[in-house]
Amino acid sequence: MGDATLWFGRRLPVPGPATQPGKPALVAHHQQWRCQRCQQVVPPGDELPEHVPYCRQCLNLGRLTAHTKLYTITEPNRFSRVVDGGLTWQGHLSDHQQRAAQELLQRVRHQESQLLWAVTGAGKTEIVYPALAWALAQGWRVAWASPRVDVCLELAPRLARDFAAIPQAVLYGGQPVPYAYRQLTICTTHQLLRFEHAFDLVIVDEVDAFPLAMNPLLLGAIDRAQKPQGCRLLLTATPDRQLQRLVAHHQLAVTYLPLRYHGYLLPPLTVQLAWRWREQLTRGKLPAALMRRVRRYHHQQQCFLLFVPHVADLAPVVQVLRRLGLTDGTTVHAQDPDRQAKVQRMRDGDLTYLVTTTILERGVTFPNVMVLILGGDDPVFSTAALVQIAGRVGRHRDHPRGDVVSYCQSQTLTVRRAQRMIVQLNRRGRQLGGRP
Repeated sequence: MGDATLWFGRRLPVPGPATQPGKPALVAHHQQWRCQRCQQVVPPGDELPEHVPYCRQCLNLGRLTAHTKLYTITEPNRFSRVVDGGLTWQGHLSDHQQRAAQELLQRVRHQESQLLWAVTGAGKTEIVYPALAWALAQGWRVAWASPRVDVCLELAPRLARDFAAIPQAVLYGGQPVPYAYRQLTICTTHQLLRFEHAFDLVIVDEVDAFPLAMNPLLLGAIDRAQKPQGCRLLLTATPDRQLQRLVAHHQLAVTYLPLRYHGYLLPPLTVQLAWRWREQLTRGKLPAALMRRVRRYHHQQQCFLLFVPHVADLAPVVQVLRRLGLTDGTTVHAQDPDRQAKVQRMRDGDLTYLVTTTILERGVTFPNVMVLILGGDDPVFSTAALVQIAGRVGRHRDHPRGDVVSYCQSQTLTVRRAQRMIVQLNRRGRQLGGRP
């Protein structure tokens, strides 16, 4: 079997003949089959040509059939103890951040699961550092997971810099570096399907984001990856109704932080009516108010993000912008093979704008950017998505303000709820001394 550490706390197919040790990957379940990696029932007809059932639900992690066996070695926590959990971060937390960080730390010490509900730009990552450092100092194995690859790729270098003494593994689909046994694992939530009772602490970043929210397969993956005596820390700026219900019924401990790290409030979401904007787009035009605004940004050399509802909207929108003379921008979406490179070019100042789908609604930070949303009343933009999109603005202490403008055919309930959520968060922020 080679390196035994590859099986520590993991549930993996065993190579070789069926006589190898392990447990069946698919087991009989009410005249059907259930996959033991993702716990999903195999529908009738999901068979190989030899009539061998296989699991389609987690096929992207490797094929499991009724002839496959899964093998695991119980997690031994075979790590050297590191003073202060390897924390090398030299920054400082504000008083509000410090209070939140201490609440998280005390609950982790007592292995109590919890939620950190903090506005976008509050500094959630750094607030978690004291609890993470304590867990690592105890020899705990920790997973920091997110539904979004972008979040993992932005988080990994920060954790490598701020916990320099702790080797880490970074896991996502198509990763260039092979898996290695590490005390700290940064991964997409899909990758947790490979683990079984591996982690003493599971940190789930952007817990409300697609595709995790309300997904039984991925929620189950978190449950199985966490040790029975372990705990989890959920991070979000926009908890869904189920999480809010758990908090309201005192079934989940919560720490609130309604103020950004630099002390400024969230930029409000402004709505401008743009009647039949899609018909205009088919004629090669954008709403007049939007065109005036992007021209002004262009003259001011101001960076901006322009969100559109669908991938099909990207090309016609960027064509209009380029005809207006805005040639130093491009498009980006989830399946774009150059997505990471384009985001980095935007950070480096090589691009002044990106026309994007909701893929950039969270997990990315630009120091000074304005946000425009075309078709903000489209069903693809949920209330949480709109709040997260608004949160791309004003994240840097040197640029704490900015524009968030949604161009809509009508002001839907979803848009009004997003505006209301920002107003409510800012009301709490003012009570803590937040600045407009």
